[in-house]
Amino acid sequence: MRLLVLGGTEFVGRAVVEAALGRGWDVTVFHRGRHTAPAGVRVLHGDRTAEGGLAALAEGEWDVVVDTWSSAPRAVRDTARLLRDRVGRYVYVSSCSVYAWAPPAGYTEDAPAVADASPDAEATAYAQDKRGAELAVLEAFGAERSVLARAGLILGPYENVGRLPWWLNRMARGGPVLAPGPRDLPIQYIDARDLADWLLGAAEQRLSGVYTLIGPSGHATTGTLLEACAEVTGGGAELRWTEPEVILDAGIEPWVQLPVWVPPHTDLHDALHSADVSRAVASGLRCRPVQETVADTWSWLLGLGGTAPLRPDRTVKGLDPEVEAKVLAGAGGAPGTTP
Repeated sequence: MRLLVLGGTEFVGRAVVEAALGRGWDVTVFHRGRHTAPAGVRVLHGDRTAEGGLAALAEGEWDVVVDTWSSAPRAVRDTARLLRDRVGRYVYVSSCSVYAWAPPAGYTEDAPAVADASPDAEATAYAQDKRGAELAVLEAFGAERSVLARAGLILGPYENVGRLPWWLNRMARGGPVLAPGPRDLPIQYIDARDLADWLLGAAEQRLSGVYTLIGPSGHATTGTLLEACAEVTGGGAELRWTEPEVILDAGIEPWVQLPVWVPPHTDLHDALHSADVSRAVASGLRCRPVQETVADTWSWLLGLGGTAPLRPDRTVKGLDPEVEAKVLAGAGGAPGTTP
């Protein structure tokens, strides 16, 4: 298979490139040159936001293109129009954020998408940008030659968003750790490598349409994730499981200050951790154990000296140590206590 990856040097794009090389595919990576592309690929340089920035893609044919773009939809529009007669299938990594708020627990691909999106737009908001890009792909390639992979929370090696790396570094510091309850709260995420494997499999199977790409609800819980982080880092972390109400009353922001976690029985939890992914599973989605994702991410992070890269367009994640200590002192939770 001849694969064109738009990006391909960071996180999901890099996972796609490495997975494709592992399958023996012929891989071309188109990027701006800000990071080093993996060895073994053909490299094309260009900037999708600049006039004439697609010149390197003026020639060439590929079986499939994988695109992870998350800014102005017009960049996807222009790229898709340029490639539509020379690429067999367009696989776009979209987001569950495109579902109109608030999707109910158990929502499927049939849930309505945000309405205020355009393939011609400049960058606005994340959900509208991703939906606009979806529309751009459909406009150029049609439904039969398009795959819209709506990913949820993505974790794993190469993460440049700051969620799992923050938890790992926090556990490595040791001591009492504010663990947001309940311990058995189901969470949904997908390892970037499992996402990459599904994307390539979708191309091989000539799939089309919309797929919600995230692990099944219950594949992991807050407890299994944080306990794996504590174990792999060996930092002597003591998980202090704390009631959601205590955390919220302290003014701590879910998802951002305590990455991954959102309180149960809320619209946010329904949207982020309660999707029905049976269509993706039936089409070949396989998810590795949470312990493997955590261990491999820790190994990668150690190789970087403990500091993960962070995309400049993403917010800084994590909880201030003084705030954590204050909440723990007031909560009085014991190690391992389950709310």
